[in-house]
Amino acid sequence: MNAASPQTIDWTRVRGDFPLLARQVHGKPLVYLDSANTGQKPASVIQCVDDFYRCHNANVSRAVHALGNEATEAYEGARTRLARHLNVRADDLVLTSGTTFAINLVAYSWALPRLRPGDVILLTRMEHHANIVPWQLVAERTGASIRVAEVTAEGVLDLDGLRAAMTSQVKLLGLTHVSNVLGTVNPVRDICREARRRGIVTVVDGSQAVPHMPVDIAAIGCDFYAFTGHKMCGPTGTGGLWGRREHLDAMPPFLGGGEMIRQVRFEGSTFNDPPHRFEAGTPNIAGHVGLGAAVDYLDALGMDHIAAREADLLSHLTESMRAEAGVRIIGTAPDKAAVTSFLVDGAHAHDLATLLDLEGVAVRSGHHCAHPLMDFYGVPATCRASIAFYNTHGEIDAFMVALRKVRRLLG
Repeated sequence: MNAASPQTIDWTRVRGDFPLLARQVHGKPLVYLDSANTGQKPASVIQCVDDFYRCHNANVSRAVHALGNEATEAYEGARTRLARHLNVRADDLVLTSGTTFAINLVAYSWALPRLRPGDVILLTRMEHHANIVPWQLVAERTGASIRVAEVTAEGVLDLDGLRAAMTSQVKLLGLTHVSNVLGTVNPVRDICREARRRGIVTVVDGSQAVPHMPVDIAAIGCDFYAFTGHKMCGPTGTGGLWGRREHLDAMPPFLGGGEMIRQVRFEGSTFNDPPHRFEAGTPNIAGHVGLGAAVDYLDALGMDHIAAREADLLSHLTESMRAEAGVRIIGTAPDKAAVTSFLVDGAHAHDLATLLDLEGVAVRSGHHCAHPLMDFYGVPATCRASIAFYNTHGEIDAFMVALRKVRRLLG
């Protein structure tokens, strides 16, 4: 599909593609500002999943009958479209249940056999737990240690500190492309270049980048890139891991079972080539077929146009919140995606989110799977308003009206 031009995109029509956004909550029009948690699904994705189960449902890579061939073609076709979307080769792209599984795959199949006592895993303060906990578990089993690169009060990664931390002991760097709490867009291409010069393997968490902007993995130059499908208009339980071929070829299987084998004997087994080596068992076929449809939808709009639309909405939200007394934005990096964490004087984040929900406004409250970052800011939790291209300026205004009302109630 050819991407639309900016002049021809009718964002009101685009919003109409998302059935759930038309519903009411507590008798009021829904204002959904929680897309960083999960994105809403266009009708084309919903229809694609429905059509798969109604007309093509069968297992993949096993049967020679018509339905089996159709299911395999649809599943592998989704892999091909997703790879093209990210500018990588399809046979270097492992389809997974999402970022968490993808990072665990790297942790147990690449890092666990290689790390030794004295080795260092370098992470940043702004990582999601999915890019912290797997490395802690591997470090415990290998004798490696964790080192942390810090952020500034504005929520910007301290690049000088990060470079200084890239010593010869560092074997792996785990880095988020976009912070799920701060919205900070990290210069991953420059960072990966520096790491590669030092022989450090890089694992980039792209969960919050892929929904918001064009992502060219080849240009980034990382070793692994993980992402989640449900944040980019696809079904839940979908996502992927791209890896450099030399790594994938050298990695042992993470899980054993069907599809990932060539031949099984009780004396031993031989394994399939990547990516299928890492896709044991029956996958989420319909989900990934739906993710392929989501990629088609995003490509038709154009990721550049989505990024521009969200930047415009984020600017409106930021200006509105800065003008409101008693509201504190957490994370003020100059380069941000459409994610805004905030606090209101005298209000707990959970109380604030609960009362906003009664006004029809959906925001997330909590630690956002980022305890170390909450500790850095000295808060137990924040509220987070996260925008997608299907939101409107009117919704932002409605959110601000609701926020003022809730502040009065909390007194």
